[in-house]
Amino acid sequence: MNRRPRLELHGSSASPEEAAAVIAAIEQFLRDTAPAPAAVPQRPSPWVSTARVEGVERAPAREPWKVG
Repeated sequence: MNRRPRLELHGSSASPEEAAAVIAAIEQFLRDTAPAPAAVPQRPSPWVSTARVEGVERAPAREPWKVG
């Protein structure tokens, strides 16, 4: 997805070549000063994933060790 706006030069007495050079310079500036892409978060280890799946109950409805 391209989130950068489309640049156009309106109301200028510049030749088409000059207008293209100005737009190219602005686009180069936007690329050079753009923030670095966010780092992709690492996936949790398989042990952590399994622990999360197995431990879905925060507070069990009954005591598992109580007989009765």
